[in-house]
Amino acid sequence: MCGYLTAERDSAGRIVDLIWQAASPGAATPDGRRGRQLIGERASGQFPAGWDVYQDVLESGCPAAVGPFRYGGGHYTVRAHRLGHGLLLSWSKLDEIDQFANLGWGEWDLVTGDVFWSENMYRIYDRDPRLGPLTAAETDALIEPGDATMIRAALDAYDHASQVDVTVRVATGGRAKQLRTVADAVRDAAGRPLRVYAIVQDVTDRENDTRRLAEVEQQLADEHDLAGRLQRIILPIPEQPIELPGLKVALRYLPAGQESFVGGDWYQATRLRDGSVLLAVGDVAGHGTPAATTMAQLRHALRALAVTTGDPGILLGHLNRLTCELERENPELSATAVVCRFDPTAGEITWAQAGHPPPLLSRGGRTVPLERPPGPILGVVDDAVYPTQRLPFRIGDLLLLYTDGLVEHRHRGPDDGLAHVIRTVDDAVHASPQQPLAQLLARLQQANPDDDTCILAARPVTGETRDLRHHLRASGSRRQTLPR
Repeated sequence: MCGYLTAERDSAGRIVDLIWQAASPGAATPDGRRGRQLIGERASGQFPAGWDVYQDVLESGCPAAVGPFRYGGGHYTVRAHRLGHGLLLSWSKLDEIDQFANLGWGEWDLVTGDVFWSENMYRIYDRDPRLGPLTAAETDALIEPGDATMIRAALDAYDHASQVDVTVRVATGGRAKQLRTVADAVRDAAGRPLRVYAIVQDVTDRENDTRRLAEVEQQLADEHDLAGRLQRIILPIPEQPIELPGLKVALRYLPAGQESFVGGDWYQATRLRDGSVLLAVGDVAGHGTPAATTMAQLRHALRALAVTTGDPGILLGHLNRLTCELERENPELSATAVVCRFDPTAGEITWAQAGHPPPLLSRGGRTVPLERPPGPILGVVDDAVYPTQRLPFRIGDLLLLYTDGLVEHRHRGPDDGLAHVIRTVDDAVHASPQQPLAQLLARLQQANPDDDTCILAARPVTGETRDLRHHLRASGSRRQTLPR
């Protein structure tokens, strides 16, 4: 589950609590509250751990992890990322992961002697929970004698402050198991362990469990960029240009700076049932889980609606009504989009836009923004109408769809940003007429620190013509007329 929380500080500026400002719909805390019920509540009554870590994340901007820690009837880890003036937190309940990947989790307090085992740890060792965790002597008695050397080497490494990662054979429950243990410790200034944490997995079925362990270790041990992971799931970007009927299309997603996380920029590029091609780029205002959720809804809705019609104006009308419905649940929600339909037989694009930056058309080595048909942003006017325009799109042309992060920048105005992009398109086409899409995306790879950017570049292709050089030479003797 995920949430966005802001800090409550004392007079010295230290964090004393965190206040819920937003929560994912599936968010649930040990005290039974869910989703919107958490808004405005203090987190200390739900997960009372990690305040120093949260303080460091807010001050440094570097992501960090808290835990694993035991609370209530479960064990948790938390990933913390700075987002604006608050924190984006992602919780994982280890007991749930236990059952997914056959993992057990244990905690040994070497000062007090207390030992805690997760429910699945007892299952792995075939032990009755009423008996409590195994003692060190009982554990040693279960290990196959041939693995004693491996255990000694692991303990020696542990004495030198190294993490233990060892797989041994264990005789338990009347059968032999292979158990992998990954353990680490909290140590004092002299390096002596004070508290030991360990994850144990039954890897007897090595082929299947190794894959699952890698997934869980990634979730538990590595400090990952949460935004990147979510973005790849919600909006996969192909590394190479994709071939569609009569078109080659290249895509790029440029995430904003480290303080901005999952964004609302999206694209669509797909073949329709009648052999035409649907191209679209859109942008949901804001960042974080709400923007990402709306982005996914609009993107998938467009693909589903395209089964009923290929008309860009009608499709935007449907997306507008959907956004208006979503706005009732999420006030101040708004979005922009441009939708195009390419007819490879006619060599023509029909397009419409909803408050979106104008597409750029490169023809004969010269790039201009297209004159936009009227169309308000999505989610503002319930019964908005989106007129379409038609555009010849033939061999030698190049179309660029993009979100506003490409042209709007803190160090320059949108007009200067647009002029810079136009020069970049012209330079890319002249520099590499054989592969203009690759050349263009290679030149448009500097991220905007304030906003995400989604770029879609398309050009017509045939079996015989994939090189634009002769079109550029032809333009030198006659100036081609570009649409405005």
